[in-house]
Amino acid sequence: MVTIGVLALQGAFIEHQQMLEKVGARTVQVRLPQHLHDLDGLVIPGGESTTIGKLAIAYGLIDPLRHFAQSKPTWGTCAGLIFLAKDIGIDSQPILGLMDVCVDRNAFGRQADSFEVDLPIKGLKGDTPFHAIFIRAPIVRAVSEGVETLAQIDDNTIVAVRQRHLLGTAFHPELTKDLRLHQYFYDMVAETDSSSP
Repeated sequence: MVTIGVLALQGAFIEHQQMLEKVGARTVQVRLPQHLHDLDGLVIPGGESTTIGKLAIAYGLIDPLRHFAQSKPTWGTCAGLIFLAKDIGIDSQPILGLMDVCVDRNAFGRQADSFEVDLPIKGLKGDTPFHAIFIRAPIVRAVSEGVETLAQIDDNTIVAVRQRHLLGTAFHPELTKDLRLHQYFYDMVAETDSSSP
């Protein structure tokens, strides 16, 4: 069985767990470095990216998370995307710095500026757009070679990306009933696991 960890320092980690279990994964809440052992993949949920970074430092997780995500499938949603990115426009915030993207934090404004949109996402099964929920969401300002754009909103702003085994979404798929993105990540993890020696 595929085992996927969910970083459980802050944010909507329980909702991710529930979605992953519905698509067939075994899940583990990750709060300490030893919780990463024997995982096949990891989800870094939304929340507050500065807080996630500070807590990751406090629990000794920055280096273990970085080491894990260098080779294992890792999905960052909203704040998790910020945490994965190489460039977030400031140097003072702890990040993993693994995904070759430039991200603007809180690009759409305050909580009151949250919105929902039906979004075509490359690689998702079915023809129905994904109902994406954006809450104080970041955007991907720029991508480097090797990063695939999976989704853009109407003004061509990038909101979902993939770089080999890394996945990033600016919105909150765990707050919907649509399992397709969690299935997409589960499939990424299963494919990587089956190709490992």
